[in-house]
Amino acid sequence: MYFWPSQKNYFAMASKNSFGNSMRVIHRYLGFFLAGIMAVYALSGVLLIFRDTDFLKQEKQITQTIKPNASAAEIGKMLKMREFKVDKEEGDVVYFRNGTYNKSTGKAEFTVKELPRLLDKMTHLHKAKTEDPLYFFNIFFGLSLLFFVVSSFWMFMPSTSIFRKGLYFTLGGIVLTLILLFA
Repeated sequence: MYFWPSQKNYFAMASKNSFGNSMRVIHRYLGFFLAGIMAVYALSGVLLIFRDTDFLKQEKQITQTIKPNASAAEIGKMLKMREFKVDKEEGDVVYFRNGTYNKSTGKAEFTVKELPRLLDKMTHLHKAKTEDPLYFFNIFFGLSLLFFVVSSFWMFMPSTSIFRKGLYFTLGGIVLTLILLFA
């Protein structure tokens, strides 16, 4: 199996050579394979930092009919609003942040702020839960990243100065991570 005409089968070559060669080859091709999804995870990770702000979000007007004469807790649950709180009531109209609910008709009108569709899909992929079929992909991706961490130590021969310098950078990264976690 050749990847292109002028190239030998590197997977077969790696199996003939050392374990280190195999790690480098798998690291390389898995990296190429996952380059697109790594870009998506990087961008969506940065976007998720701003999830509690209105950064890049667009307003969307929603009209929804729910059960008439619902309590405040029921309204919040049916409209899927976390931290739902009634501001005031005037007759049959219940006012809440960014919207209203009519008790007699069950009609709720409110405004939400959402990311554009593509960005929303990207962040949904990033934070998939076990109820979502995407979580298998997230497990695969997480394990792949863990493989990248481990296999990177086979990218250079241990006797080289580059490898020793790499170990110092690794130690620095571990110390920085511990400081960020426990500070």
